[in-house]
Amino acid sequence: MKFLLCGINAKYIHSNPAIYSLKAYAEKYTTFQNLSIELAEYTINQELDFILEDIYKRKPDLLGISCYIWNIHYVELLVKDIHKVLPNTKIWLGGPEVSFDGEDSLKRMPAVTGIMLGEGEKTFLEVSKCYDEGKDDLSHVTGIVYRLDNDQIIQTKVRTDLLDLTEVPFLYDDLAPFENRIIYYETSRGCPFSCSYCLSSVDKRVRFRDVEIVKKEIQFFLDKKVAQVKLVDRTFNCKKSHCMEIWNYLLEHDNGITNFHFEISADLISEDELNILKNMRPGLIQLEIGVQTTNPVTAKEIRRNASFENITKVVKKVNTFKNIHQHLDLIIGLPYEDYHSFANSFNEVYALEPEQLQVGFLKVLKGSYMHEMANTYGIIYRDRPPYEVLYTKWLSYNEVLRLKGIEEVVEVYYNSGQFKHTLQYLVAQFKTPFHMYEALADYYEEKDLFSMSHSRMKRYELLLEFALKINKKEEKLDHKVIYTSLLTYDYYLRENAKSRLSFSQDLGQYKEKIKEFYIKEDKERKYLVSYDGFTSRQLMNMTHIEILPFNVEKLCNEKIMELGQYWTLFTYKEREALNHDGIVYDITSSIQ
Repeated sequence: MKFLLCGINAKYIHSNPAIYSLKAYAEKYTTFQNLSIELAEYTINQELDFILEDIYKRKPDLLGISCYIWNIHYVELLVKDIHKVLPNTKIWLGGPEVSFDGEDSLKRMPAVTGIMLGEGEKTFLEVSKCYDEGKDDLSHVTGIVYRLDNDQIIQTKVRTDLLDLTEVPFLYDDLAPFENRIIYYETSRGCPFSCSYCLSSVDKRVRFRDVEIVKKEIQFFLDKKVAQVKLVDRTFNCKKSHCMEIWNYLLEHDNGITNFHFEISADLISEDELNILKNMRPGLIQLEIGVQTTNPVTAKEIRRNASFENITKVVKKVNTFKNIHQHLDLIIGLPYEDYHSFANSFNEVYALEPEQLQVGFLKVLKGSYMHEMANTYGIIYRDRPPYEVLYTKWLSYNEVLRLKGIEEVVEVYYNSGQFKHTLQYLVAQFKTPFHMYEALADYYEEKDLFSMSHSRMKRYELLLEFALKINKKEEKLDHKVIYTSLLTYDYYLRENAKSRLSFSQDLGQYKEKIKEFYIKEDKERKYLVSYDGFTSRQLMNMTHIEILPFNVEKLCNEKIMELGQYWTLFTYKEREALNHDGIVYDITSSIQ
């Protein structure tokens, strides 16, 4: 008898640790006589027919599918056809999208045999043992809702014996299935906080994996030189001793390659923890910090007690270390947050200069307190997943649409990291950062640019067109020259592009001087020390020289317009750890 567990992920680079955990736990604590457990992973970008065909060819007797907001609609379509081609296969579902309305989900999906509610390892083990032993009676299994042959729906008692997280086997002894994919890892489950929009608040009993075991497993990732490990702990630093011991271990055992991603509550960070963070290799860890709002009334209403003042202190302090990527989140559509209040939240978080500013829209999740309060708050949201807000008492649908445009331009221009210096100068032309992104989104809307797909080069051209339309502050230099120079600088900072921007100056007149520089550099190696063994011609192809009319870094960082002829060398063999920018040298003094 075969039990096939399926994960249907949002993207190929994602993996589904839930199905790996179910399999590993069941096989550790039971020796099955008649049952084998297999895994299969797909994505929502694949055709339903492909997945249907693949599952059919595997001929499972039992099929389990993990359900989330990104795949539940897909799953509902899939199980109908699976039941048609494999009528004797019993279909089980689990995951947050079916755990809070199990009976309704079974009524909605008559092809499904049963649903495992909540935390799944123990429940899956009990269900699997029943099938392995040929037992038809599932009434003694805790934490399920299932269908009898006569279509009667039975719900068993709620599971209260939550798992000791240390009992869960390590999932990654074999890394082959995770090649070129994100490795997800957990050292704790549950969350001590009660944020009303989040399902993690349902389980406040935080459980921690034994820290000595965590160290051994982290060492495995380090030994295998895994590129990135993303910890799924909801608030990694909610227990200081646990957090510090793991961060100290990373500090002492860093392999110079692996990056670890942590979701933290910044206001809980202590001076002791900051001292550890300060000494970490640039790029060793990155921090995701959920701010969500800076409106104190909204924060109180959503049961979010984090002090924005304390968050600000920590984020600014970490910024001074220049070694840690910080990702800050905001949510649109929260109670008591109108358009102007959100603009203020945006400006306050933007001022913290995170490497990424994630602007998301409220999702009213089944099982959350926000779901219970939606009518009270006047929150109208989509009936279908991901249950995203349409409008609220405080925010009209028209304003939501406008904020969607702002979200998109923030993602394209700010979060891409490709326009850093241009944006610094451009934002300074407006009253606030929000006003700039609002104006840029309006420009995209007016030109119907959101409906089109744009190349990277086209994004630069569009930003130039927008910049030249706005009200300008007086400068020593023509604004077109300023913007074309900034955009050219940003363009080559990220990569040694083969195609030149349409507005960048022609370097033909400097051809001989550029050639002479590389011949001289081949002999002396003043700048390109790490390019040992390459000829002057190869060095010219592997790096880039641009001649700019002002010092870009001084303009952006010190607000000083220092005119001149600045010869700038962009190199790419080594890069900045946090943003992957190339390394830049001012070579003006080396040009004869």
